[in-house]
Amino acid sequence: MKTEIQRLLDEIESEYKYTSGMTGKDTLDPKVKAAIANVPRDKFIPKSYIDSAFYNGPLPIGHGQTISQPYMVAIMTDLLELEADDVILEIGTGSGYQAAILSQLCKQVYTIEYVPALADAAKARFEKLGYDNIESKTGNGFDGWPEHAPYDGIIVTAAARQIPGPLIEQLKPGGCLGIPVGEPYFYQELTLVKKMKMENLISKIFLVLLLFRFRESGRNRLVTFYSSSQRSLT
Repeated sequence: MKTEIQRLLDEIESEYKYTSGMTGKDTLDPKVKAAIANVPRDKFIPKSYIDSAFYNGPLPIGHGQTISQPYMVAIMTDLLELEADDVILEIGTGSGYQAAILSQLCKQVYTIEYVPALADAAKARFEKLGYDNIESKTGNGFDGWPEHAPYDGIIVTAAARQIPGPLIEQLKPGGCLGIPVGEPYFYQELTLVKKMKMENLISKIFLVLLLFRFRESGRNRLVTFYSSSQRSLT
C-alpha cells in the first residue's frame, strides 16, 4: 500500500508530465523529490488541517496566508537548479515549508516573512525540527536582504504585481529568480528571470495561473492554464 507521501509524489509527477511542454521538465528532479519526501509537510500546517497534510493543494495557515501547493513548491524549487554550495533568498516564509525544502538542497537559506506571527512561528519550527541552515526575519521581502547578497537564486512565494528591482540587484550574474507575477488570488504568471553575466535579463513565463478562494471552505483552488514564452527585459 502506498504511503501518503508516495501518493503525493505520484501526483506531483503526473502534473510534471502534464506541464512538461511549458516547463521543459517532464519528471521531478531526484534531489527535489528526496527533499519533498524528507520534509514532513504535516509539521508545517495547523492541526485543524492535519488530515489534508499530503493533499496536493494549498492550505490555510492563518493570517490570510496559505502553504503552497506541493507541485508549485516542487516546480519552483526545480527551476532554480540548485547546487550544494548555493545561497538562496526566499521571500514569503509562511509556515516555513518551502524554506525547509530549499535547505535540503543548498548551503544556506535566508527567508523573510511580512507577518510577524508567522515569522515567529516559522523560526521556532526551524529550531525545533533542526533546520540549522535557515536564517529568518520579519520584514518587507520585496526590499530583499542586502546584507547577505548576492544570492545564487531567489524564490518568491507570494504574487507581486511587478518584479521588484532590489531582488534583481541582489541576484548574482547567472542566478535565477522565480516569482509569480500578477494579482493575489487572480491571474498570475509563474516567471523565471535569469540574470545574465552581461547584466541583461531573460524572463521566461512558464505557467499562467488562476487562483480562486472558495469562501465556504476557506481553501484555495489553483486552476492552471498552460503557456510558455520568453523575452528579454533589458
